[in-house]
Amino acid sequence: MRGGGLWQLGQSMTRRLAQADKKTVAHRYFSTEAELKKTVLYDFHVANGGKMVPFAGWSMPIQYKDSIMDSTLNCRQNGSLFDVSHMCGLSLKGKDCIPFLEKLVIADVAGLAPGAGTLTVFTNEKGGAIDDSVITKVKDDHIYLVVNAGCRDKDLAHIEEHMKAFKAKGGDVSWHIHDERSLLALQGPLAAPTLQHLTKEDLSKFYFGEFRIWDINGAHCFLTRTGYTGEDGFEISVPSENALDLAKAILEKSEGKVRLTGLGARDSLRLEAGLCLYGNDMEQHVTPVEAGLTWAIGKRRRAEGGFLGAEVILKQLESGPTVRRVGFFSSGPPPRSHSEIQDDKGKGIGEVTSGGFSPCLKKNIAMGYVKSGSHKAGTKVKIVIRGKAYDGVVTKMPFVPTKYYKPS
Repeated sequence: MRGGGLWQLGQSMTRRLAQADKKTVAHRYFSTEAELKKTVLYDFHVANGGKMVPFAGWSMPIQYKDSIMDSTLNCRQNGSLFDVSHMCGLSLKGKDCIPFLEKLVIADVAGLAPGAGTLTVFTNEKGGAIDDSVITKVKDDHIYLVVNAGCRDKDLAHIEEHMKAFKAKGGDVSWHIHDERSLLALQGPLAAPTLQHLTKEDLSKFYFGEFRIWDINGAHCFLTRTGYTGEDGFEISVPSENALDLAKAILEKSEGKVRLTGLGARDSLRLEAGLCLYGNDMEQHVTPVEAGLTWAIGKRRRAEGGFLGAEVILKQLESGPTVRRVGFFSSGPPPRSHSEIQDDKGKGIGEVTSGGFSPCLKKNIAMGYVKSGSHKAGTKVKIVIRGKAYDGVVTKMPFVPTKYYKPS
């Protein structure tokens, strides 16, 4: 998911919407309301008190009637339902769809079992991240993936350019962009018990990272056991004409414990889980190795390469990167994106990329990049906020333990 400082944006938008004309505020932040796309749940969000803000060209709820802090805690204690239909789902099909995709991403796609998925990164010729994506091998001639809303245009242009060249050499691959579908994310401890009411399939045998095409609430859905919160949960690609009924059914079956939740809480949840936000913690000049995503580079890919920027990335795997993404606890005000990080002698060693106050831990958390050598847990640092240096310490991530549903 792309976009920065959603938690902070939520706080400031809440204050400003109380004081100003909504269109003026919207224009000031990103674009005019008339230009914004709306998901099929737009009216449902508004009817349920959603505070709508411009985000990656869409009008999206940043929060509802409860605070971002309360929404974050409710997701961890009960559950949350997010509308993430602004994100872009697509399918690659054809007997050569796997070798085609492997030219563009770092994952061992061929090595995935049918119905299994993984986080991966689209790389450029310099090894930098074009976008991160969850990809699934549905079967040997069908890949399903979801890319970030803010990266949609450049991602699709990148895939299309390489697809044309691949097909010109006789490769068998085609694609379909699932604009006829909506995407819901159901997250938290009540996600599985709630969803089980809506399908005859046995969710207890369906594990983290797996994908199925199942009927849910009478609709033909693409179901992935994944999410962006660190909690157990599901991303549900549903035909858009069935999305509203499914959203209502989920909320009803949870007896009100699963709540509609906006992008503000989604940002604080992913930060607590230590997950990257593209555009903040990962960008075109940052490699997967620097971003701490070495685990996502398949063993076979490390040996063979064959993806864009492989030479740069494989060299970093061998000799180590010069900078690394790390987590921090800090005193004083919550760190913000671009806050300078200094060593204990006041020398600049890096920059914060995401930060905020953790609703669950009740303290400041942040992530950012520091020079290698200053990346070890326990290293004391200073974080500069509005010209003043505050004490911080490098810490391991995730900040809040993840609860993914895996075989015991």
